[in-house]
Amino acid sequence: MLATIGSAIGLFAATNIDDIVVLTVLFLASSRGKPRPWQIVAGQYLGFITLVVISVIAALGLTIVPDEWVGFLGLIPLAIGIWTLVRGLRRNGDGDDDDDKITAVGLWGVAGITIANGADNISLYTPIFRTSTPGDVVIMIVVFLILVAVWCAAGRLIGTHKAVTETLERVEHWLVPVVFIGLGLFILIESGVIVRLFEVLA
Repeated sequence: MLATIGSAIGLFAATNIDDIVVLTVLFLASSRGKPRPWQIVAGQYLGFITLVVISVIAALGLTIVPDEWVGFLGLIPLAIGIWTLVRGLRRNGDGDDDDDKITAVGLWGVAGITIANGADNISLYTPIFRTSTPGDVVIMIVVFLILVAVWCAAGRLIGTHKAVTETLERVEHWLVPVVFIGLGLFILIESGVIVRLFEVLA
């Protein structure tokens, strides 16, 4: 059991280290108004549970989403990033100095970002679930769910820390959209979606 718990901790950390950055940015924006902290936590859980369910079903030999379609989920953070960037530019153009808010990101937006960023979760969880006993799978999932709370707490601690917010407040209007646009492009490129689109167009 201890070995299973240790493996689950290592597996979760390896597949979710990038989520710390996303959660930090979300909680940084949350300190300015939106999204609400509960939306970030609930969205993270909803998205992660979806990834686990897909992995379990895939481990049973079924396919919900064809691999070539998964990469298109990168359009979610990309669209949110572009929307936030355009909205921020419009505010600056209007001379509005009010703090910008990621109004496009709510509960479902956070869940969508988590799912879009979870291709590595599915690719690693599926074979491990397939080769583990049902009891071990349950233990791993419980550990994962506990660690989601730890990740959210870490993201909130970093994103709302006075020293961090004071340092990032000058670039916050650019940091938020850049992180999401970068994440979206990374998912689209890493999944091979852009290459396949070029092949189709060619």
